[in-house]
Amino acid sequence: MKRQKLLCVLVGWGLTCSVWGMAQEKGSWRAESSTAKSITGDVGFSNEKISINFSGFWIAQIRVLEPAEVSAAFDAESGAGGSGNLYRLSIPGDKRFLHKSTLCGGEDVQWAATYVVGHSLQLAFFSGSKMPVLTPDALANSTNLCGIFSYVR
Repeated sequence: MKRQKLLCVLVGWGLTCSVWGMAQEKGSWRAESSTAKSITGDVGFSNEKISINFSGFWIAQIRVLEPAEVSAAFDAESGAGGSGNLYRLSIPGDKRFLHKSTLCGGEDVQWAATYVVGHSLQLAFFSGSKMPVLTPDALANSTNLCGIFSYVR
């Protein structure tokens, strides 16, 4: 009987931790970097939407990022902790945000990658229908990386 209770507690704790790790970007984030302050302003994540400058866009989590992908995309040191996710979304290229700015020139934004560590969030937007390749070489030669923005809580 004690083993069964212990097993239930361990499984429940494991599920709670995995859900917490996947939902770290949920909630409101205040723009920190100069690009975020001048283009997106504050952002917010819910289970199904991202809000940028009071405009909501549907998102779908595709997968959790590998540590090497987080390191390549966000210059995160290995072992720094945190987690990242890749999302599919659709933000029209003609959508204007702060100061009449767009996220990616005239191109539609179709992918977003996140990296959360502590009380900071980095958010990278990508254009193009193909899933972005998050390796140092691919990102160095990428034409679909729209920008990387930083936020805090």
